[in-house]
Amino acid sequence: MTSSRLVIGLGSPDRGDDAVGPEVARRVAALHLPGVTVVEHEDPTGLIDLWDTVDLAVVVDAVRSGSAPGSLLVVEAGVHAGPLADRAWARTGRGGTHAFGLAAAVELGRALHRLPRRLVLVGVEATAFEHGAALGVPVVAALDAVVATVVGLVATAPQVEGVSRVPG
Repeated sequence: MTSSRLVIGLGSPDRGDDAVGPEVARRVAALHLPGVTVVEHEDPTGLIDLWDTVDLAVVVDAVRSGSAPGSLLVVEAGVHAGPLADRAWARTGRGGTHAFGLAAAVELGRALHRLPRRLVLVGVEATAFEHGAALGVPVVAALDAVVATVVGLVATAPQVEGVSRVPG
């Protein structure tokens, strides 16, 4: 990877709100931000290979945290952050490799010493994951805020500690 800044849109583009990561990735890619690589990715098990060589990775994914649909959850999870509990990034309930989950990928990366210096998880509270469904209205309404959050993260260098919530 030639860029030191990476945006990963995690999710399945044909499973309702799970498409939020790929949709945000497409919108960020369309901005042609200098020095920022943007990828869409469906499988959390491959994340370590994507973020291993970058200084900053921002992963956008659907999340079920109990907040209002469309709410944003931003979590610092890089090498200087504490462990991320599996329940901190709720699984979306699908089978297959997604049962592994984003939190498990982060902690595996930590155990293998293959996390970027700064890793930021941007979650969008989702409700529907049915095959063939479109993004839900609350998630669509949040897209501009999610893109702005991601752009702000890759455009600035200071690290922000902890967790913050942005109301949906």
